[in-house]
Amino acid sequence: MNILITGACGHIGSYLVENLHKIKKVKKAFLIDNLESNRLDTLFNYKKKNKIEFFKRDLTDPKSLKGFKNINLVIHLASMTNAAKSFKLRKEMYSNNLNSFKTVINFCKKNRVKLIHVSTTSVYTKNTSLVDENCEKKYLKPQSPYAKIKLIEEKILKNLGKKLKYNTFRLGTIAGVSKGIRFHTAVNNFCLSVALGESIKVYKTALHQFRPYLSLGDVFKLFKFTIEKNFYENDIYNVVSNNYTVYEIIKKIRKYRKNIKISNVYSPIMNHLSYHVSKKKLSAKGLYLNSNLDRDIANTLNLFKNIK
Repeated sequence: MNILITGACGHIGSYLVENLHKIKKVKKAFLIDNLESNRLDTLFNYKKKNKIEFFKRDLTDPKSLKGFKNINLVIHLASMTNAAKSFKLRKEMYSNNLNSFKTVINFCKKNRVKLIHVSTTSVYTKNTSLVDENCEKKYLKPQSPYAKIKLIEEKILKNLGKKLKYNTFRLGTIAGVSKGIRFHTAVNNFCLSVALGESIKVYKTALHQFRPYLSLGDVFKLFKFTIEKNFYENDIYNVVSNNYTVYEIIKKIRKYRKNIKISNVYSPIMNHLSYHVSKKKLSAKGLYLNSNLDRDIANTLNLFKNIK
């Protein structure tokens, strides 16, 4: 099969492309990225056994996917993703992400192409126990513009009915190393701060709050499972390795770097929020995710091993 990957130079996209040869069903992949993040290095030295072609395209242009033929699946990863900065870039993010999404949707409908749609567990708000995909609407209160956009995208897909075959995957906070690694997500950001000898900045009320985390290795397992099992049910699934408190994450980092400083800050995100996200629905389909976050932390810190 032929697949098209948008946002191919990003944190998730670059990891997927690097490991694409492990998915035997994929014969060729077309990579799309607008290179606004200047991560050209993600395109360097890909394995020859990965049959890939790269195209610099801006998906906000509705004609950007014109000319692509014989595509069986789109994995849509392209978007502005920094939730914390999305408050200052609200209008720009809404325009970019929703217009890019519409371009992908129209392409998939017109060409009868299946879709893997990536959303976020940040669409949830505080819950006293496990929150799942069938939770009450009062627990679907995204705290950032980024997460609000993802909920809009989910509703657009739902309203399409059977016009398109897809799955929406609500991903936990990403951790792990890839060519396109970014450091605005919690675990990676903490590792960067420690490596630079800076204090870990923790939101005032967040130290003992639970949040869902997801290893890049488990994200790849998800894509591989979906493709190999032809798993498209027009449904929503949480994708989580495990739920941890911020304190538990810091304890894991302390296994490798003992001298850690913590400072409290205020942020509109994660303030008063704590929740566990259930992964039972996906597990019931036969996909069990439980990657070792300690390994992701060790690998991330190892990137800075020569910095003292």
